[in-house]
Amino acid sequence: MNESQAQLTLTFPWSQPIGLSVSVMLEGWTDQASPEAGPMGNPLHSGVLDSQARNWADYGAVCGAQNVLRVFDRHQVQAVFYMSGLIAERNADLVKSIVQAGHFVAAHSWAQDQMPAYQNPEEQKSTILRCVETLRETSGTTPLGWMSPRCTPGTDTVRLLGEAGFLWTADIFDADLPYVLDRTTGLIAMPFSVEINDMPLSIRYGNAPSTYSEILQRLLDNWQATCVPCACLDLTVHSHVFGRPYGLVELAASLELAHERTELVHLTTHHELARLCQQQLSHK
Repeated sequence: MNESQAQLTLTFPWSQPIGLSVSVMLEGWTDQASPEAGPMGNPLHSGVLDSQARNWADYGAVCGAQNVLRVFDRHQVQAVFYMSGLIAERNADLVKSIVQAGHFVAAHSWAQDQMPAYQNPEEQKSTILRCVETLRETSGTTPLGWMSPRCTPGTDTVRLLGEAGFLWTADIFDADLPYVLDRTTGLIAMPFSVEINDMPLSIRYGNAPSTYSEILQRLLDNWQATCVPCACLDLTVHSHVFGRPYGLVELAASLELAHERTELVHLTTHHELARLCQQQLSHK
C-alpha cells in the first residue's frame, strides 16, 4: 500500500479495535483435478487423480456448508461464502439456502485448479464473467467480492475485476485495514489474514483443531500488547474442513469468544467492510 492509498483507508465507525470478519470457503475442482492438500497425503504419481482427496472435498457441498449454516444460525452470525462457480452451478438449492439465511455470496473463481496466475487475460475475463453469471442466476444477487484460488491473482486480475463491476478483492495481504486499490473503478482491497484459518492450521501444518480457537483466545487476551490501534482480522473455515463435527466445535467456540469480548470485537463481514469503505471514501 503506497502513501496515496493510505489516505483512502477505512476508518471504523465503531469503538472496538478489531473488525472480525466471518468467511466460509465453499470450494470445488474440475472433474480432472483434486485438492493438493488432503488428510491422507497420498504420494500418488504425477498426473494420477487423488480420488480420496476429491471425495473428501465433496463433503463441503454435501454436508459441510449446511452444518456451518446451523452453527451460524445458533450464534446469530452473518458471513460471506466464497464459492467456486462450478459448486454454485451444481448446487443451486444450497446457494439459495445460504442467501435465504441472510449471508452473502462472493466469487472464488470457477474452480480451485484454475489459477488466474496461469491464465492469459482473455481466459481470466471469461472465468470471471462465467462466475458472475452463474452466481447471479443461482443466488439472485450479483457477487461483489472476489477471492482467487489460494488468493493468488494474475497480473491482470485487479483490472479485470474492476471492469466486471466487483466491489472488493480479498487477494490482499499488505495492510490491516481495507483501502482503495483502484481509484478508477473504486475496487477495494480487502486484507485477508490467515492466522485463524482451518486449512493452513489443520491440514497444511497439522495442528490440533483446538489451535483455531486458542489463537483467537490468545489474541484477544493480549490485544494491548500488539500496539495496533485497529485492524481487520478473519475467522475463516472451509466447508469441507471445519464443516465437520470436530471443526464445528472450534468454530462455535470462536464465535462464543467473539460474542463475549464485545469491548474488543465487532463481528462483521467483508461485504460490510467493503460497503463502509465505499461510503466513506466516496466523500473524499
